[in-house]
Amino acid sequence: MKERIIEVQLKWLSLAAALCALLLTFTISDYYIFNRFSEFNPLFVLSQWIKKAGLLLILMAAFYKKRCCADVAKYILPLPIILSLALSGDFFDITKVAETPAQEIYNSVNLFMPKWLNITLFCIHCAIYAYICILFFVRDGFKAEAKSFLWLLPAMLACMPLNIFENFFDINLIPSDSFLRFKNFTVWHALAIIILAAFTVACYYFLKNKPKDRQDAYLGAMAIVLLIQYHSKDSMVMGDGYNVYHTVLACVPLFICNIGVYIASFSVFLKKKFLYETSFFVHAAGAVTVFVYFGRDDMSNYGIFCSYSILYFMVTHALLFALSVLPSALGHYKFAMRDCIAPLIYYFVVIIAASVCSALVTSASMTWTTDDGYMLSPDELIIPNYAFTQNNPLPFALPPVWTLRIWNYELNLLYILGLYAAYVAIFFAFTGFYYAFLAVRKKWLERRIYAGQPRIAEEAAAAEDSDKNEHSNT
Repeated sequence: MKERIIEVQLKWLSLAAALCALLLTFTISDYYIFNRFSEFNPLFVLSQWIKKAGLLLILMAAFYKKRCCADVAKYILPLPIILSLALSGDFFDITKVAETPAQEIYNSVNLFMPKWLNITLFCIHCAIYAYICILFFVRDGFKAEAKSFLWLLPAMLACMPLNIFENFFDINLIPSDSFLRFKNFTVWHALAIIILAAFTVACYYFLKNKPKDRQDAYLGAMAIVLLIQYHSKDSMVMGDGYNVYHTVLACVPLFICNIGVYIASFSVFLKKKFLYETSFFVHAAGAVTVFVYFGRDDMSNYGIFCSYSILYFMVTHALLFALSVLPSALGHYKFAMRDCIAPLIYYFVVIIAASVCSALVTSASMTWTTDDGYMLSPDELIIPNYAFTQNNPLPFALPPVWTLRIWNYELNLLYILGLYAAYVAIFFAFTGFYYAFLAVRKKWLERRIYAGQPRIAEEAAAAEDSDKNEHSNT
């Protein structure tokens, strides 16, 4: 009974820790420190990094009963908790100074969390971590296997702050036409596609012969990492920016791949048919599509190959694609054509919601002013472009022959309908490729089996002769 109470507490406290971590990402300070090592105490920065890896460890220990993760958490986390509280310094004072009237308006949107709430959440988060560590000691005792600590490094690498490499270069000093810049149809673009394919295939072969419970645990770990890395963007857009986005409104999950992060992750956690089929039919195709074409170069600003923007994109979309296809590939769920009906309806609802919300956000930004009456110019308006419903990523345009006005903004309905039709075609093309792959694989396996039959027959005959000889000798 006592152990049961502890297990329940661990699950709820782990979820509470995850919620605090999520809310803390809506502050500039959360990720601001990781690409400014020289401005902060190195032990504080390292402690914050370990605490992010700690979230993965405690969730795996609580929900997947991984004692190795509990061992690492209970012995490693207490010190970073203490150091982060003791060395925080001016961490909570980090803000963004408005250098232009437009930035003053953006700050009024981004800096919505007061300092006292940031400090409170930070302390609550540390307290929850500490109590979880105590529960691990109460449940498991002081014993720990030495090999458990080998999991600390993979956890830290998986939860690495992806802006960490920006300590070593200044993007403003790299020319826009530099070989290092990430753009469509470059060496870096080809490398991105290769990484996506290699990562998914490697995950499949790594998992396919493992027991079902271990497959679930690894998929769960991938989903947790995806959510942690995805929410790093919350802090980045408010501080240094992500791609072309600089306000927290870009974090509303109405981009197809953004909402796919939740659909794919919760399909792994909850194992619900609708989530599986939506993840496979909609979000796998969406994730792979943006790898093939990243959108017009004038709409994107990924920086160089090791900038936060491109690393965030690569990590989150590779994990999203893998989590969308692996449950089907591993036999946890088998997609059938009849399963496309619900995802098609779901995608239609997402497109409508994204269109309306995009129009409302842009309309609202037309009304915002500074204290001295400055209003955003047309180039400064907030255009969230949820699900690409405002800006066409393709190098051709559809004329606004049929429009719908929502508040202060006119939507191009012809473009939105064309967008929906194009994505539906992509979904079915991806599904067709999936079935073609299965057909080719089946033929290949049949040939292997057929080719192996004579050899198997010879081995069987040899074994039978051996048995006869042994029997006659006896």
